[in-house]
Amino acid sequence: MLNQTGFDLWADGYDKSVGLSDEGNTYPFAGYKAVLGTIFQTVMKKPNAVVLDIGFGTGTLTTKLYENGCTIYGQDFSARMIELASEKMPNSHLYQGDFTQGLVEPLLAQNYDFVVATYSLHHLTDEQKVSFLRTLQDYLNPGGRILIGDVAFDNRSQLEQCRKDAGDEWDDDEIYFVVDELRKAFPTLAFTRISYCAGILSLAL
Repeated sequence: MLNQTGFDLWADGYDKSVGLSDEGNTYPFAGYKAVLGTIFQTVMKKPNAVVLDIGFGTGTLTTKLYENGCTIYGQDFSARMIELASEKMPNSHLYQGDFTQGLVEPLLAQNYDFVVATYSLHHLTDEQKVSFLRTLQDYLNPGGRILIGDVAFDNRSQLEQCRKDAGDEWDDDEIYFVVDELRKAFPTLAFTRISYCAGILSLAL
């Protein structure tokens, strides 16, 4: 479950803990750098893109986009994460809010070329994912795209295999993406597998 205090306490060590999992090719962050790098390259194809990042954390991805000319908007649950990210991106537009309740009011006044979410939307139930993604589509510019990098699987059997392999490390509080189930609501959803437990979901307007 989302817990602001927990995220605040984890904020300063977040990047290190993610990196260790990625380098060890272990659940849940195997493929993390490749996921972020692929999303970065996709966004960079549009000069000066306006980007909304949902659950931006310490700004690992959005800082690179910011440094390369993107206009950055963002919403995160943790005040400490926002503090750390704001230091890296002083002219960005970052807001605190629980995205299980939707977008905060200031973000509803903008449209975006890209909405990105990396390792954040697994806090939503499957029903909340569908509702939230439909809402986000309403705020895309023509030709815009939603890019989600997260723990994700083509089908339920792959998820169950990963759960079995992860054993006690598996996080039962997180609700991961199962692409063939999500396609029932979004038939044009594209999925690029990056590692055995992660990939990028892409949804156009």
